Amino acid sequence: GFLGLSGAVLIQVYEALFPGKPSSFLLMLAIVPTLLSLSLMFLVKIQHHSHPHSLHDQNYINGFSLISIALASYVMLLILSSKLFVLSQWIHSISLLPLLILLCSPLGVAVKSGLRETPDSAPLLVADDETDCDLQQMDLLQALRSLDFWLLFAAMLCGMGSGLATIDNLAQVGESLNYSPTQCSTLVSLWSVWNFAGRFGSGYLSDASARRYGLERPALMVASLAAMGGGHFVIGSGLPGNLYVGSVVVGLCYGSQWSLMPTVASEVFGVRHFGTIFNAVAAASPLGSYVWSVRVIGYLYDREGGGVPGGCRGVRCFRSAFFILGCVAVLGSFVAVVLLLRTRGIYGTIMMRSRRRRSMLA
Repeated sequence: GFLGLSGAVLIQVYEALFPGKPSSFLLMLAIVPTLLSLSLMFLVKIQHHSHPHSLHDQNYINGFSLISIALASYVMLLILSSKLFVLSQWIHSISLLPLLILLCSPLGVAVKSGLRETPDSAPLLVADDETDCDLQQMDLLQALRSLDFWLLFAAMLCGMGSGLATIDNLAQVGESLNYSPTQCSTLVSLWSVWNFAGRFGSGYLSDASARRYGLERPALMVASLAAMGGGHFVIGSGLPGNLYVGSVVVGLCYGSQWSLMPTVASEVFGVRHFGTIFNAVAAASPLGSYVWSVRVIGYLYDREGGGVPGGCRGVRCFRSAFFILGCVAVLGSFVAVVLLLRTRGIYGTIMMRSRRRRSMLA
């Protein structure tokens, strides 16, 4: 979720501290994230033994969740304010202070967790004896020989790839439609906020729907990819407000893919080699971005513009490209349907284990 918000947050930082100074902003991006990563490494704990999740752990996770929701709400407030009012530079600077406080708030949660006397934190993914008996635990080579891996990879190539291609070209699409630079940055900010909503909300929704209705996670992947196709069609339609509506839909669905894909991968292939399998599937995102952004959007834009950089204006510049992306996302939805049908046995086992555990706790 925080990753999804990063684009909107960085735009606010740029407008408050580096207006008209892109080189200084890029220098900040090169230095500050590196220093933060190095300075906060001491908070990372290696767990050598698995422990049951405790109520305290859930409280800390809820704390992170509340902070992220507050941060997203504040960023959305800033975006709406900039659209409704003409804000001076000093207002941008003042508005940055609460943003920085919210960004630093997770550190307080982490420190509070670290000061706890009984370090019974549990790892995010646990491969216990029961899981080993009931579900398969594949390594990367075994996963690569599985049709399920390539179905998941193809679905993400269509979904993540087309979504990333959209954000890569969103500002240029806005320029071709005569959007101002402020409007283009607003589009990117909206994308980031709804990307957060997709990452955060789809994880909660998939868990809740699985517990209450027994809905398999790939079913939500099917719906998300189909909706993303609709968002691409809206962007390509050229209707009034198409970029605002389309960027919200595509951003929401793109974020949901990043939440659903890791969980589906862990459930289908097991958690023992989850890291390598996850990164192998995640390679579909940059690969898809290259194919759809360079070979489709870029090619069609250059053809419409006569090969002159920035020479194309109007809906025709991107209409064909986004209709193609819409078809690609719908194709990904059909691929996800095949994955859903093939993994129903696995999810049936997961549902039975979950119901058995709940009955034992009751």
